[in-house]
Amino acid sequence: MSPTLRAAIDTAAGGRQRAVIYCRISQDRTGANLGVDRQREDCEALADRNGWDVVEVYVDNDVSAFSGKLRKDYRRMLADLELGTATIVIAWHTDRLHRSPTELEEYIDLSERRGVSTHTCQAGSIDLSSPSGRMTARILGAVARQESEHKGHRVAAARRQKAKAGLWSGGLRPFGWGVPTGETKKKTVKGTGEEIDVPVLDMNKLVPEEAAALEAGTDQILAGGSVRGWVRWLADKGLTSSTGKPIDHQSARDLLLRPRNAGIAVYQGEEIGRGLWEPAVDEARFRAVVAILTNPSRLTSPGPTPKWFGSLIYLCGHRGCNRPVTCTRTGGGNHPSYRCPDQHGGGRKAETLDAYIQDLLVERLSRDDAGELLEPAADGVDVAGLQVESEQIRRRLTDLASMFGAGQIDMAQFTEGSDTARAQLEGVTSQLARATVKDPLVGLVGVPDVRKAWDALDLDRRRTVLRSLLKVVLHKPRPGRMPDGGYFDYEAIETRWKR
Repeated sequence: MSPTLRAAIDTAAGGRQRAVIYCRISQDRTGANLGVDRQREDCEALADRNGWDVVEVYVDNDVSAFSGKLRKDYRRMLADLELGTATIVIAWHTDRLHRSPTELEEYIDLSERRGVSTHTCQAGSIDLSSPSGRMTARILGAVARQESEHKGHRVAAARRQKAKAGLWSGGLRPFGWGVPTGETKKKTVKGTGEEIDVPVLDMNKLVPEEAAALEAGTDQILAGGSVRGWVRWLADKGLTSSTGKPIDHQSARDLLLRPRNAGIAVYQGEEIGRGLWEPAVDEARFRAVVAILTNPSRLTSPGPTPKWFGSLIYLCGHRGCNRPVTCTRTGGGNHPSYRCPDQHGGGRKAETLDAYIQDLLVERLSRDDAGELLEPAADGVDVAGLQVESEQIRRRLTDLASMFGAGQIDMAQFTEGSDTARAQLEGVTSQLARATVKDPLVGLVGVPDVRKAWDALDLDRRRTVLRSLLKVVLHKPRPGRMPDGGYFDYEAIETRWKR
């Protein structure tokens, strides 16, 4: 039944036609629903002029018809129309209803089956029961889709242009940058419509305490520390993300791997040049951190955080074992002790053993010849030259992608060239890491008070020094009282200096 015939039947029966209103706005920056409210007012006025009863209003706010995201109220409207709730749909414009050909065809099919007519404030009525009306709807839908695609292209081009120019392209304030300029701007509070003054931030300038945190995290990784150690450091300092949330392990890792830290501009995951903002760390150290954190051999799920100094570092001295020991608690949890997983040789009192080993390390690092323990610097590594080479390889990868996209090379050539370039880039990155990774003993050798410097280190850093400097092997202790009057057998602890 055509919508025109259905309307004539309803009018002859003396009834008012039932209508529904659909409103949608694809982007509501203020959260105040102002665009939707204007649509609704115009649609209600159209219904009033034609004597239609509005039985329901459906609203999808801040949802694009072009994006493919679920429009809950639109789907609810279709279900209600299927049940005969109304015979008229009112929208502000046809592009409020559809920007997808698939959705339009579904709507046309429903309109034909249920005798639903469509009326808009801007484009007039559309008779979907006739071939010409359906053609008009399809043309309007194609135009709306082209407008959406063109707008998306313009927005993407503008963002890429900003990124190439090294400019901030918007979004959440990046951790490390955003110093108040002293100026303010108006902002509408989402959900209330209230306008407030917010400070204008300079995204090119570093926030001192956050920049220092990025510097500290970089140094910790380069000195053999862990991401979770930096997470604890951030929590101890009371530092949170730019949105005020605690920084967890994954967020901290992402922060350290962010090219922005080294002043590198990125667009859609691709490095495209230098930014205009102040870098928080130099590029060589940033590349070294990336090399360390993305190394496939690095454990990404290392299990529970070690709570004891020598756990999984001290070794069992039983013949043929040589397995790392762990710290367990006995006697109701009051007596932590190091034990071999295969139960060789009993336990070693953890506090006494750790204190003994740490005293050995501090004593050795306090000697006049402690400087001889430092690993030689990576002499002959041309950091500046490696950075230039790195940029050249990255440009080559970009050029290869462009040539493949233009059909100048085939897939085999693109794959071979990309694999070669990535292998070269991996080698350059490794060299940069070699030039910038810190010896974990730096900061302990040559300081006036080694004990004070040692006590200031977190557990991860102390364990890194232990791994680097000393091998500890636990042999089976002698039973009974020792010659010194105690019960701890120090002679059963074998230590070997690695440097």
